[in-house]
Amino acid sequence: MPKKNDIHLRPDQRSKLRGIVRTGQRKAREILYAHILLKSDRGWTDADIADAFDVSVDTVRRTRLRFRWGGLKAALHERPRSGAPTKLTLDQETALIALACSTPPTGHQRWTVRLLADEAVKRRLVPGVVAETLRQILKKTPSSPGNSKAGAGATLLPSSWHA
Repeated sequence: MPKKNDIHLRPDQRSKLRGIVRTGQRKAREILYAHILLKSDRGWTDADIADAFDVSVDTVRRTRLRFRWGGLKAALHERPRSGAPTKLTLDQETALIALACSTPPTGHQRWTVRLLADEAVKRRLVPGVVAETLRQILKKTPSSPGNSKAGAGATLLPSSWHA
């Protein structure tokens, strides 16, 4: 027999969850968790809720358990995830970007990420860097050598301030 949830929302909790679902002004996960709690309150089974919202049964179960253990706020908001620590400091990233904007070494037409990584280690800008890390740093930089509106030479002032 499919497992039914024993979530019972108070009228004020139900109203708050309906508001979250109706307005759609929250993070997608919060809206999903609100839907899960509302359906659980109506007596839907874990499998039915999982099927309706295209999530796993474990997601439904964990949301319900978070509600039981910590209330509505805990059910809607996950604990922060640790994530990976940053590999380089802001000063090191800035130095790498400046290096990428400089003239490439003789014998090369342009910088490659591997060439940049090797040169950064040789110049002791960083103790060691993988080409992929460097690529990700450069990717989030809005620089383009061929575009005068972006890059190291671009100013951060609004265009109306230029005279």
